Amino acid sequence: MNAFLLGILSSLVTSALLLALSLLRASRPLWWLTAACSWFTGTGLRRVYRRQAAAEQNMSQDLARARWVKVMAGRGNILTREAFAPLWSGGLSPASIQILLPDPDTPHDSWLDRRSQDVARFDPGFTPDLLRSQVRANINYLAQAARAQRNIQLHGYNLPHTCRVIATDKVAYLTFYSDNAHGRNSPCLYARAPGLLYTIALQQFDTAWANSTEAPIAQHP
Repeated sequence: MNAFLLGILSSLVTSALLLALSLLRASRPLWWLTAACSWFTGTGLRRVYRRQAAAEQNMSQDLARARWVKVMAGRGNILTREAFAPLWSGGLSPASIQILLPDPDTPHDSWLDRRSQDVARFDPGFTPDLLRSQVRANINYLAQAARAQRNIQLHGYNLPHTCRVIATDKVAYLTFYSDNAHGRNSPCLYARAPGLLYTIALQQFDTAWANSTEAPIAQHP
């Protein structure tokens, strides 16, 4: 009888563990666990997206409610996608939109060239000047988008870029880049204010902004 009961109990325990593991593999239970840990540690981390593209739907909702927006990106492709459509539609008007992109006119052997060399190691289609041309294309896109928004400031930087920052007055999305993968395939951290990660995101942006130069788009009427 004891052996029979122990067998039943062990089966129940095993089933419970398998259920817990299957639940934790889903996004929302993981987010609940992450948020609970964040509350105890004060980091402000609420979610971890395995790929930054998975964050874009929620990002769009946060941008639609933002009083101000700060973006520091490695090439700026995100600015042309649906996540940022609410800002360019003209229906929303945050108090300020500050955007930092690499300066595509920097001399050779700049950060852009070093990043291009890193990407070419794992992406054979990445030519030395491709990153510069992509940044220029995104700046041209912003020049058109800025016609519906009068409060956009674009600055160019020539600094080592280790993470993408998209921040509002309430939240921040951080994607830390690696030397062997595109940013779109990297995990994205979602942090809320107040919290350590949110503060770090703003510090990263503000430091780069203080060492950047105004881009021509900011002079458009």
